[in-house]
Amino acid sequence: MKSAIAIDADRLWTTLHTLAEVGAYTDERTGLRGVNRLALTDADAAGRRTVMGWFEAAGLAVRVDRIGNVYGRRAGRDADAAPVMAGSHIDSVPTGGAFDGALGVIGALEAVRALNDAGHVTRRPIEIGFFTDEEGCRFGTDMLGSAVACGRIPLEQALALTDKDGLRVGDELARIGFAGSAEHRIAAPHAFVEVHVEQGPTLAAAGVDLGVVEGVQGIAWWAITLSGRSAHAGTTPMALRRDPGVVAARLHVLVDALARSGRFGAQMRATVGRVAPHPGLVNIVPSQVELTLDLRNPDDDQMARAEDAIFAELDAMAAAAGVTVERRRTARTPRVPFDIGVQQVIAEAMEARGCTYQRLLSGAGHDAQEFSALCPTAMVFVPGLYEGISHNPREYSTPEACAAGVQVLTDALVRLADG
Repeated sequence: MKSAIAIDADRLWTTLHTLAEVGAYTDERTGLRGVNRLALTDADAAGRRTVMGWFEAAGLAVRVDRIGNVYGRRAGRDADAAPVMAGSHIDSVPTGGAFDGALGVIGALEAVRALNDAGHVTRRPIEIGFFTDEEGCRFGTDMLGSAVACGRIPLEQALALTDKDGLRVGDELARIGFAGSAEHRIAAPHAFVEVHVEQGPTLAAAGVDLGVVEGVQGIAWWAITLSGRSAHAGTTPMALRRDPGVVAARLHVLVDALARSGRFGAQMRATVGRVAPHPGLVNIVPSQVELTLDLRNPDDDQMARAEDAIFAELDAMAAAAGVTVERRRTARTPRVPFDIGVQQVIAEAMEARGCTYQRLLSGAGHDAQEFSALCPTAMVFVPGLYEGISHNPREYSTPEACAAGVQVLTDALVRLADG
């Protein structure tokens, strides 16, 4: 299956890096150029307006829904047919690169532009879009916009989420002008396809061109607060301290050891990403420590066992130290298998284009996993250099790899929309 629709690789690359200038910054330690478009900030708003302008210039009918997701619809010959969808996100982590999320959005746009260049009108409509706060860095819940669109998270709950400064999602959407009026629950598409950088080393290590993504592993995020007693660092004997910092340190070591032990499978991942002691001063024993825990596992039963083991140990360590524990799960998605049929469409497109590929499971979460609850879904992975590093200014994929992935995306969209 090789469609007659050819993308413009130079246009794809130029557009991708034009977007990367929105929210660009220079990393002080490395001098590298990175991207900071944290969700619902002014930089995110500027990126949104830029991409919306490109959607409109491509002739798409654009709408913004009540959670701020932005869609562009290209009409098909059968106006009543369910559309084929593609897209991703343009928000970034504060220390991001040019490719994460953005490739999926700009790649979908390039597919539409290529169809326009060829004068090809598909039978089904094609809808492309980008989704609010996929990263979850600011408001604590990843895949927020797509989770609302697909029904996993209620709109009211999403709008009420707050960041570390107490600012609400709903208020920030209104502030930047993206509290849309379109219906937030999306009708089931015919299919959904997302292209994304791998964000890992597997494809590059295997020496293959692209990846067919079979699904996404389970993910659990926790916010944990450890409370003890503030004390003077010089006058308080060690035996009389109730130090939550010590418990936080022991938890960090514990989760690393458990993930490496193999007790919960070879693919278990555990990360303490944020540790914030209060008051955070050199000569004061902290009264409280807030931290985050990111757990990942392709086996949902193993994930549950890992959570039970971690929190049993944490409770025991805290009790021994005279420290109390509060924990709150901020995100939980089970393992998501992708549709075999859409995977096959993608694989056949790769073979027709002469691309080598590997099938693999994604270690990161993606908007596609939310859409898999509504319609047949799968993903195309593009390999990255530097061991696939991501969420970092060093994030990089080559122009050739990006073009290959987006060409396969285009071929798959044409087949799905014309079939």
